[in-house]
Amino acid sequence: MPDGRVARIMSVATELPAGRLTTTELASRFGVSEDWILSRTGIRERPRAGADERLSDYAARAGAAALRRAGVAADELDLVIVATMTQDELTPNTAPLVAHALGATRAGAFDVGAACTAFLTGLSLGAAQIESGRARRVLLVGADFITRITDYEDKRSAPLFADAAGAVVLGDCTGAGANGRTGSGRVGPIVLGADGSHGTTIIATHAERKLRLDGPEVFRNAVARMREVTVQAVAQARLELDEIDLFVYHQANARITRALAERLGLSSDRVVDCIETLGNSSAATLPLALAQAQRDGRLRPGARVLLSAFGAGFTWGGGVIEWGGFPVDG
Repeated sequence: MPDGRVARIMSVATELPAGRLTTTELASRFGVSEDWILSRTGIRERPRAGADERLSDYAARAGAAALRRAGVAADELDLVIVATMTQDELTPNTAPLVAHALGATRAGAFDVGAACTAFLTGLSLGAAQIESGRARRVLLVGADFITRITDYEDKRSAPLFADAAGAVVLGDCTGAGANGRTGSGRVGPIVLGADGSHGTTIIATHAERKLRLDGPEVFRNAVARMREVTVQAVAQARLELDEIDLFVYHQANARITRALAERLGLSSDRVVDCIETLGNSSAATLPLALAQAQRDGRLRPGARVLLSAFGAGFTWGGGVIEWGGFPVDG
């Protein structure tokens, strides 16, 4: 890294649709009990965008809030990265639209497609640009309207999905926070993985535009891969599991999160589980979970945080960050 440059997270913000789809409504639609859905997903309600709402607008509003909290002007941005698989149009990508809406006139802009792992993938890319000296300020947005591609004839998968956007601003902190608990918000090692042999296990075709998934196979692989990459990322950070203050996993399904905690021997107070009222919004879940943990007081300045996600492809990843003393997302 040039001059000891490290990347740091400067702020986090979220943007949620006002609309809500409740488990009560879905239970009535599918002719099952609320407990049947809750026991399989852990979700009571999920944000749902209206038919006339645009993903790029939500991504831009989340980005604008993150910029305000970071004290960064849009024209200071070198890159705008949007992690999504549900952009408004096949082309253009969402990121150029977001950059334009924000007034980021000198920023490059592109989308990252890695399904539910896309935000973590974008974090790796954005941090690398800063570490290499090719960028100083990067806006990273995770945004998905998964209800747009949800099959509401499938009672096993439909209750999982939601719509949301979350954003972070990344900046450089030359020499600062490179060692110890400085609270600088620095981004540490990130490990990414993929296995395309499972390409049809979670799939949405152009022709059908509906998510299809093999639930049991997804569960087995999600738990195994996120457990494995958690250990790898913590080891690369030269830490032990008991030195990590908070574990922030992709909010895919409450059963997956609980299984991870059990297999890694983690107490519930160290694992963020906010899926009950937010659902699974794919690339948006990690920034949403960070913001929720900050609001409830568990994400404190200087905290060591493990981030991990798993998604279609299969793709997965894990990374360690140190949290800074940033304003609480309202």
